Amino acid sequence: MHLPKWHYLLAAFVLCPPAQAGESTCYGTPSNGRLEGGVSLPNAGANFHTYGRVPSALGRTYVHAKVRDTLTSAYKRLEALTPGVPYVFAESGWATGGSFKPHKTHQNGLSVDLMVPVRRHDGTPVPMPTHAFNRYGYDIEFDATGRSDDLVIDFDALGALMLALADAARTNGIGVQRVIFAPDLQPALYASEHGKEVRRRVTIPTKRSWVRHDEHIHVDFSVPCQPLNKYPK
Repeated sequence: MHLPKWHYLLAAFVLCPPAQAGESTCYGTPSNGRLEGGVSLPNAGANFHTYGRVPSALGRTYVHAKVRDTLTSAYKRLEALTPGVPYVFAESGWATGGSFKPHKTHQNGLSVDLMVPVRRHDGTPVPMPTHAFNRYGYDIEFDATGRSDDLVIDFDALGALMLALADAARTNGIGVQRVIFAPDLQPALYASEHGKEVRRRVTIPTKRSWVRHDEHIHVDFSVPCQPLNKYPK
């Protein structure tokens, strides 16, 4: 169910105050790293919200400050590019980084999972349904055509999201290192409205990862990090 915007804004205020300003320092790599000065993603904005108020309140949506700024800037760009499309972000990492089960990465504040934008079969844009009973969206499965029950992946909006991330990252002085998305769904992405530009500007590996990445994309941002042995004890 798509709840009114005020619901998410109220939840953001009550459960997760606005992330503080400040500098962050990443150490090591996404698969072996730590984070200093991590900031939480805001629970909601005009066209986006968290995958779950409980996991966000438990601290599973912390990132490097430049990643936070890039994501919020990208969503702002998408208000004009894809009006009426709701976006849902998923988990990213702990405030101080480190092991983040069940993920193999997400350790230094530079990795974020973003749920794919979806529509009903009649074309109505809706937020990805995320709740405890479907493991906050991670248990949703899409077939090779991008369909799952009464949902279909909005590949046009997904392409717009990837390009908005690339543009916002450049504005914030960082980069998008790679985006992981299911190889069997990539042809539909490249055939979409922004497909040619996505193929040209965004690195999307064709090798299958240990999980399929059909209901979400995994984004690794590129930020200069300190060696892990420099992390303050």
